[in-house]
Amino acid sequence: MIIYNVTSNIEDSVHDDWMEWMMEKHIPEILDTGKFYKIKILKVLAQHDNGVTYSVQYFADSREKLEQYYNDHAPKLRGDAMERFGEKVLAFRTELEIIKEFKAI
Repeated sequence: MIIYNVTSNIEDSVHDDWMEWMMEKHIPEILDTGKFYKIKILKVLAQHDNGVTYSVQYFADSREKLEQYYNDHAPKLRGDAMERFGEKVLAFRTELEIIKEFKAI
């Protein structure tokens, strides 16, 4: 399994608009691509001078599905976000591979 992680710092002035856009438009569009089976939004618990930081984790079954997302969908979806929020949302992306998952019994 692969987790595509996007960490974004959201300026206070667009926070509510960004969160509504994520919940009602962006995440449904991402799920509609069929490349991810689960998405989590996590708030980063750290103090910042300006804004709030979130980690959005997109879970893919395989590296191939993530590559298909990059090739077929990412440019448009990233462009939509940039057009709407510009520099008020600063994001960086990482890829994580799940090696083993442990659970308490």
